[in-house]
Amino acid sequence: MPPLALSMITLGIILSTLMVSSANHWLTAWLGLELNMVSIIPMITKQKHLRSTESATKYFLTQATASALMLFSSTLNAWQTGSWDITQLNKTSSILMIPALAMKMGAAPFHFWLPEVLQGSTITTALLITTWQKIAPITLLYMISNHTQSNITFTIGLLSIMVGGWGGINQTQMRKMMAYSSIAHLGWTITTISVSPNIALLNIIIYMMMSTPLFMLLMATSSKTLQTMSTSWSHSPTTTTIMTLLLLSMAGLPPLTGFTPKLLILNSLTTHNLPILATTMALLSLLSLLFYLRTTYLLTSTAPPTTTQSTALWRLKPHHNQTTSALAPIALFNITILPALPM
Repeated sequence: MPPLALSMITLGIILSTLMVSSANHWLTAWLGLELNMVSIIPMITKQKHLRSTESATKYFLTQATASALMLFSSTLNAWQTGSWDITQLNKTSSILMIPALAMKMGAAPFHFWLPEVLQGSTITTALLITTWQKIAPITLLYMISNHTQSNITFTIGLLSIMVGGWGGINQTQMRKMMAYSSIAHLGWTITTISVSPNIALLNIIIYMMMSTPLFMLLMATSSKTLQTMSTSWSHSPTTTTIMTLLLLSMAGLPPLTGFTPKLLILNSLTTHNLPILATTMALLSLLSLLFYLRTTYLLTSTAPPTTTQSTALWRLKPHHNQTTSALAPIALFNITILPALPM
């Protein structure tokens, strides 16, 4: 891609997200989401391959459907209340708006597009879709959190946690696995958004902070499947150690950072007299824990004195060591926040 085109696309992605995050009018927010969609599609189709074209088509159709539903909901709200203010949302419009934003983010049961789009994209584009592209819809969901119907958010959240865990178990492709991981973490966020919006925001921020170095390490090692990941120890023990800790942190095991938002969420739900919901979420998260532990086992089972489980070795890029050295302090910061948590 030419540098000028890439800079324009990057500028469009950044400005559109800032436009949505600072919007107070539903039409402005809708316009920002449309600009965001138009900007990311060339990034998906950067590879000259049929799979990337298919992914871009699926992404466009899904996002266009979600945008139409969002525009219909905001128009209905303006017709009934006479206001386009984002924070002034009535019950009927809220019922329509939550599924529209869930479809934008890729939460269950509107998750069908996310694993396929990530699989047909590069790892860099997959990183953008699972982190930056979720900022705008989550910001809107946070702004309307006082008007959300808790029954709908609880249902979407539980479905997302279940689908994210169940779908990731039988995956061998790292991009699809990270897509289902994103769906599961979205479930925790959406479940809590109507009870404790600030904790939900903290949860998704910590997820983005953990997934970003993990995706960058996958880029540095050119790892796309579980098989190729199992040979990383013989080339870079530091990379393998950091990736193992990040995966365990994303699984939510104490005392790593990923346990922090889960602990706060379960505590908040129990405080609001929702112990059954909290217990169900904790049990469903064991599904996600299963494929995280399987991935970490493949990473660490090849550590000395054992031998490698795979014969598919690859030639690493020259800048691999520099990338690992730069990501090491970031990754260590992302897995050691829990001791600073005020209890």
